[in-house]
Amino acid sequence: MKTTYDHALTLEELAALPDSDIDTSDIPELDETFWKNAKLVMPQTKQLISLRVTPEVLAYFKATSPTHYTTKMAAVLSAYVVAHQS
Repeated sequence: MKTTYDHALTLEELAALPDSDIDTSDIPELDETFWKNAKLVMPQTKQLISLRVTPEVLAYFKATSPTHYTTKMAAVLSAYVVAHQS
């Protein structure tokens, strides 16, 4: 079921949605082979910017890499760009 919302849903609102109300038809299945072959490629050059992220995003990256969390965030964004270029 595809529903249009008049505002961006909060994490609490998203969590409360039943799975049947979430349209995942455009998300490909990621099997074990995908994760076995996945590589994190760190960017070579960087430009200093200011970026606002949610507390949950910041906490996640700090928890996974306390001293290099911004580098990992940049790598994730770079991977997103590469995946969407075609």
